[in-house]
Amino acid sequence: MEFKQVVGTRRTTRFFEPNKPVERAKIQAILEAANRCSRSVNADYAKAVVCYRDEMDPEVLEAMKTPTTTVQYDLAPVAIYWFGDTEFHVGAEGRLKHLFDLGALAPTHGWSHSYVEEVAYPQVVEGIAKDPVLGPWMVNVETGLAMCQAMLAAVDEGLGVALSAYNFALGKEILKVPDTWIPMWVMLVGYSAEGDAGGQRPRNPLSANYFEGQVGNPFNEDPAVTQQLRDAGMIQESMEGREAQRRQQIRELADRFGLPL
Repeated sequence: MEFKQVVGTRRTTRFFEPNKPVERAKIQAILEAANRCSRSVNADYAKAVVCYRDEMDPEVLEAMKTPTTTVQYDLAPVAIYWFGDTEFHVGAEGRLKHLFDLGALAPTHGWSHSYVEEVAYPQVVEGIAKDPVLGPWMVNVETGLAMCQAMLAAVDEGLGVALSAYNFALGKEILKVPDTWIPMWVMLVGYSAEGDAGGQRPRNPLSANYFEGQVGNPFNEDPAVTQQLRDAGMIQESMEGREAQRRQQIRELADRFGLPL
């Protein structure tokens, strides 16, 4: 699948094929996409635990739910629990030096071993890591990048995905998570039972959220470019105007899986 089509095709899947297992090779591809994402100081921010629904205790599975994570949790064959490691700075000095030696960090930009030792690591990396606000912020942003690439990789593999909340406290206990890991979302993975889910979720135009030069000067779309993105599959038919079709689809899925309406 082409990249723009992957972006446009991604949906939050709420109805998975419960009895169609996900190939382990596809899970590996998902994790590898996360592993290859952009990351500051080449640190391993993102951590994940892959769990298979049919291998989990049903009572634990039920207890892991939240008010917004219900049926989809029962249907998804795979759950990937994501965490961010607050000890990302450990070993960063050595990694930065290694990146300099490889040429990823160039002397033209001020990099050197002494710069790493005297400035980059103690003043920036370690300073951020030990700050009670900036440290978690850094972890959240960097782990989010990995999760995004993982989602897109799943779509590229022909799978459905959904990011959901879960019982963080129980998850930490069951999954034996270190205290230094911040819980993020659980990524539910499986084959979608709902096709395109009624269309693409509606979004405001770019000019509502993005600006040029300064806030108040909106970035206005070029209609020709918008059409190109439609043709490429990034912008797809919206759910708006297809409500009746979507409601019918939900009724059919509810009947198929024995779910109340």
